[in-house]
This record gives sequence, structure tokens and C-alpha cells, in this order.
Amino acid sequence: MRVVVGLLLLLLGLCGSGAQGEAGGLGEVAEINQNTDPKDAAEESTEQTTKQTYPDIWTELRALRDMVVELNVHMELLQRENSVQATELVSLESRLTSSESKTSDLEKENADLQTRLSSSESRIDQLERENAVQATELVSLESRLTSSESKTSDLEKENADLQTRLSSSESRIDQLERENAEKPKVAFYTALTDAGQLGPYNTDITLKYSKVFTNIGNAYNPSTGFFTAPVKGVYYLQFTVFGCSAGHIGVRVYKNNQRIMHNWEHNNNDYFPEYFTNSLVLELTAGDEIHLVLPSGHSIYDNSDNYSTFSGSLLFTL
Repeated sequence: MRVVVGLLLLLLGLCGSGAQGEAGGLGEVAEINQNTDPKDAAEESTEQTTKQTYPDIWTELRALRDMVVELNVHMELLQRENSVQATELVSLESRLTSSESKTSDLEKENADLQTRLSSSESRIDQLERENAVQATELVSLESRLTSSESKTSDLEKENADLQTRLSSSESRIDQLERENAEKPKVAFYTALTDAGQLGPYNTDITLKYSKVFTNIGNAYNPSTGFFTAPVKGVYYLQFTVFGCSAGHIGVRVYKNNQRIMHNWEHNNNDYFPEYFTNSLVLELTAGDEIHLVLPSGHSIYDNSDNYSTFSGSLLFTL
């Protein structure tokens, strides 16, 4: 801009001095033509020839003026372009600032992401190692599971068989319980007396075992000394006879009024204990009676130690 202004000032100065020179030259030429001699006229002719070159300078000045005009037009275009570029530059600077700010944020975010990525990669490595260990354990567990399932299947089959057998056994138990519930339960156990020695007497006497310890079914009567079979069946009977005096000790076993056994021992010494035990298995019908008899001339002894006893039970019904 300053260069253009300088050129304009130079052109204006040259135009002014050229105009003055042209006017002065014309007057001087007229004066020379009137006042000088031929020699001077030759010199003046040379000067006039030189001054005729000034029109070329005006041509150049006009060309320069046109150039200045063009430069002004170009300068205005450049100014407009500069204005547009300045606006664009402001916009670009704003965008650049925004971009730099965003770039800074992205760099921070990338740094955070890099940190998180490093942590994630470390965690992934750890998880991969854990997964490898778990895979090994899983293979082992699958093998154990297969073995366990096979064993479980075998146990289920065995349990099914046991369940079948158990159901059968329970059914049989229920049946036996019902049968046992329907069967009478008969058992008794007694001792003779606390009085000491009985006998010898001149006649047979029925022994009444008065100390009753067991009497299931109430088939034994301590008042009479008789055992009465409540049902038809096979019965087991047992007795023990004890004596401690010289003489005979013994008993007879009666079924109803029929004697079916006679057991005795002879003791040769007083106060010397003697005893024996015997048992019977009898088939009885309901109402049959069993009792023991002390024969005449025989003795038997009992006290709180329960030396002499009588017992029996039902083995099974018929």
C-alpha cells in the first residue's frame, strides 16, 4: 500500500515538472529565433530535438497511471480477499482453538482409556489364567461327574431293587403283625411259696404256685394252681423242684385228671440241698388244664429265693 502511494506521488511530481519545461521551452525557442545567430540556432535546434522526447514520457506516465488504476482495483480485490481471509482466519482460529481443546480432552480421555485398557488387559490375563485353571478343574469335575452319575445310576437301580424288597418285606411284616395280633399271647412264670418246706403229707396235694411274676393272657390261676390253655396249640412247660431234707422230693404233672409225668429224687442227708428241673412240650386244646401235684410221702422246699418254680408259654397255635 505504501509503495503504491509513493509511486503516485512520484508520477504527480514528474507530470508537474514536465508541463513547466514544455511551456518554457516554447518561449525560449521563439526568443532564440529572433535574437540569436546561426551558430546559436544550430545549438537551439539540437535542444529542441532533445525536448521532443518529452511526449514519450507522457505516454509512459499515462501507462503508469493505468497501471496505478489497475493496482488500485487489484488492491481493492486483495483487500476484500484479505477481509474474507481474515474472517476465515478468525473462524479457523476459533475452530483451531476448539479443535485443540477437543484434542486435549481426547488426549486426556485417551490417557484414561489407555489406563483402563492396561487394567483391562491385566485383568484379562488374570482371568485367562483363572479360566485355564478352571478348565482343568472342569475337566476333572466332568470326569468325576461322569463317574458319579454312573455310580448314581447303579445305586438308583440297587435302591429300586431294595425298595421292591422293602415293600415286600413291609407287606410281609404287616401280614405277620396282623397274624400275631390275631394270635393269643400266653406266657407265665411263678414260684411256689415263701413258707419253706411243704410235706411230706399222707395224701397227694395240688401245688399252688402263689408268687406270680409273669402271667400274659391270665391263663394261670394262682388260687387253684391250674394253667388252662386258652386256645388250641403247642405249649412249652417247665418246672424246678428243690429239697433240703432227708427223704423223697418230687412232683407229678397232670393234664386234666390224667397223670403224664412223675419226677422224684431221694435225699439221704438233712440240710443237704437237692433239686432237679424238667420240661414238657404238649399239644393242648382250648380248656385243657395242667397242674402239679406233690405226692404223699414227698416234700418240696421254697422261700424268697424262689428255688421251686413253674412256667410255660404258647409256642404256636393249631
